[in-house]
Amino acid sequence: MGYMHTYLDVDLTTNKIHEKKLDLDLAKKFIGGKGLGAKILYDTLKPGVDPLGPENIILFMTGPLTGTSVVTSGRWCIITKSPHTGIYLDSQIGGKFGHRLKRAGYDYILVRGKADSPCYLHVSSEGCEIISATELWGKGTFETEEILRQKHPKAEVASIGPAGENLVTFANIMTDKSHMAGRGGAGAVMGSKNLKAVVAGGTFKINSVHDNFKELTRTFRNKVQNDPGVQNRHRIGTMMWVNMSNQAGFLPTRNYQSGVFESAEEISGEKMIEENTYAHRACYGCLIACGKANKFDEGKYAGLDVEGPEYETTALLGSNCGIQNLAAVAKASQLCDDLGIDTITSGATISFAMECVEKKILKQDSVENLEFGNDEAVIQMLQLIAHKEGIGVLFSKGSRVAAEKLGNDSSDFAIQVKGLELAGVEPRGSFGMALAYSTADRGACHQRCWTPSAELRGDLTRFSMDGVPKFVKESQDERSACFSLVVCDFLPFNVPEMVDLLNSATGFSYTPESYITTGERIWNTTRMFNVREGITALDDVLPKRFSKEAMPEGPAKGKIVSEEILEKAKAEYYSLRGWDSNGIPTKEKINELKI
Repeated sequence: MGYMHTYLDVDLTTNKIHEKKLDLDLAKKFIGGKGLGAKILYDTLKPGVDPLGPENIILFMTGPLTGTSVVTSGRWCIITKSPHTGIYLDSQIGGKFGHRLKRAGYDYILVRGKADSPCYLHVSSEGCEIISATELWGKGTFETEEILRQKHPKAEVASIGPAGENLVTFANIMTDKSHMAGRGGAGAVMGSKNLKAVVAGGTFKINSVHDNFKELTRTFRNKVQNDPGVQNRHRIGTMMWVNMSNQAGFLPTRNYQSGVFESAEEISGEKMIEENTYAHRACYGCLIACGKANKFDEGKYAGLDVEGPEYETTALLGSNCGIQNLAAVAKASQLCDDLGIDTITSGATISFAMECVEKKILKQDSVENLEFGNDEAVIQMLQLIAHKEGIGVLFSKGSRVAAEKLGNDSSDFAIQVKGLELAGVEPRGSFGMALAYSTADRGACHQRCWTPSAELRGDLTRFSMDGVPKFVKESQDERSACFSLVVCDFLPFNVPEMVDLLNSATGFSYTPESYITTGERIWNTTRMFNVREGITALDDVLPKRFSKEAMPEGPAKGKIVSEEILEKAKAEYYSLRGWDSNGIPTKEKINELKI
C-alpha cells in the first residue's frame, strides 16, 4: 500500500493527540516526504510566524517507499519553518527511525504548540503518548538515546542535545547516534516546544499494492549492487571528495579564501580508509553502506572511536578552519553530534569568526588563539556556541547575524545565502554551484543540485554558465520528487525505474513526465512559501567574496563569479521556471501546476 493512511496530530499546548486519515488525493499530488510536508507547511502556517514560537509546526515525514524493500528506503525527513533562515526548511535523514515510524502505523507526525515542561513522544502500534523528559533535559543526544532505547526496546530515537534546548538556530536532530537533520535548525524548533525526543517503534507490516513490487525491488537491488559508483562509495564513502575537490580547486579553505588546502591529503578519505576505518555502516535497507567507523590510536585524540566524519563535515570543520588533523575533525564531528549542532554551519561560522579575528574586526578573550589551524579552539567554540556562553552567544545564530552585529563589511565574507552557510564546494571553482546555492529553497544547500560531477566529467563546461540554468532547474525538480519518496541522495537510478517502484507500491499511475512535473510542483510550493516570507530575486545572491576576490591559486586561479554572470544565469533560470523577473512564480505557472 506504500502508505499507512494515518498520521498523528500532536498539540503539545493542550496535550491532545489525534489520529487522522491521510489525504490520499493530496498524497497523489505531492507524493510524501518533502512534497507533502511542504504543502502542509504552506497551508498550515500564516505568513510571518515566529519559527521558535508555538504557532510553528514541525513535521516528521516518511514517504511511500520509506521502510520498504527498496534500496536506501530508510530515509525520512523533517519539515518546518527554519529559525536560522526564517524560510522553508526540509532536512533529509538516514538511519532507522523512518522505518520504525512507518511500522508504528503512521505516515507522519505533525507537532504543534509548546509543552509546559520537557517531554518526549512515544509512538508505537498502540498509539502515541506524551511522557515527561525532565530527567533528560540537559543531556547530550548519545546519553538521551541510550536511556530511551533501554526504556523502549526495539524502538528508534530522534532527539536534540543542549544546542536545541538552548535554541541555537542551527541545532539539529540526531538519530542512531550518527544521522542528523543537520541544516536550518530543526533541533531548535523542537527545543522551543520543550520536545526532547520522539521515540518510534511498531510491528505493522508495510505492504505494496502490486504483487510485482518484490520482483522490481530485487532486480533494482542487483543493479545498484553492481554499480561502479556505489562500489566506490561503499569503499571510501563521501570522503572520496576531499582529494577530488582539492585537486579540482574547490575545497573550501580558511573561510573560502581559497579552494586549495595544502594539507588535504592529511584529512583525505584515502588516508582515513588506510589508517582508521575498521567497519562500514549502513542505514536501514541500504547496501551502499557509505558510513565509516573509524578509530584513532595515536596523538591527543587516541582512543577516539566514531562513525565519520563525512565529506561536508571535513570540508567545513577541517580545511575551512585550516585543520590538518583528521582525528581533530572526527572529534569535532562527534562533539557536534552529541551537542546536537550542524557541522556545516558550525564549521562555516567558526571559520568566519577566525577571519574576523585575523582582520582585527573581532576582539575576543574567551577562546585562546581563535585562529586558523587551532583544533582546540574549534572544539572550545562548539561548546560555547551550543551552551550560549561567552563569545558563543554572538555566533549562536550563525554568520549572517554575527556579521550584522560586527559590521566593518564582515558580511562580505560571511559565507551564506539567505542565512544558510555554504556547503563544501567553492563556487569560484564550480560555477554551477554558484547558481545552485543562490536559488536553493532552504539557502545555500548542496543537496538540491550537485553540479561538480557534471563539470568534472565535461557534461557542463567549467567556469561557464552555459547550460547551467537548465541543469539546475531540472536537478532541483528531480531531487524534490526523490526526497518525497523518500530515498537517498546517493542512490543511482533513472526516473522510469523509480516511477515503476512508486506505482507498484501505491497503485498510482505516474509517468516519468508526471513524476518530474510533481517535483516541479513541489519546488514551486517551497518558493511560494519563501516569497510569502519576503524572499525575492534580491536574495538569490552570493556573498561578495566570490564576485570581488579572485581565486588565489589552483585550477580556478583568477576566477570570480561576477554579479553580471550570475544575474544573467538567474534570468535564464527564472524564465525556464515560469517565474517573473523578481523570482516569483507567475499565476500561469501556479495554475499550470495545479498547486
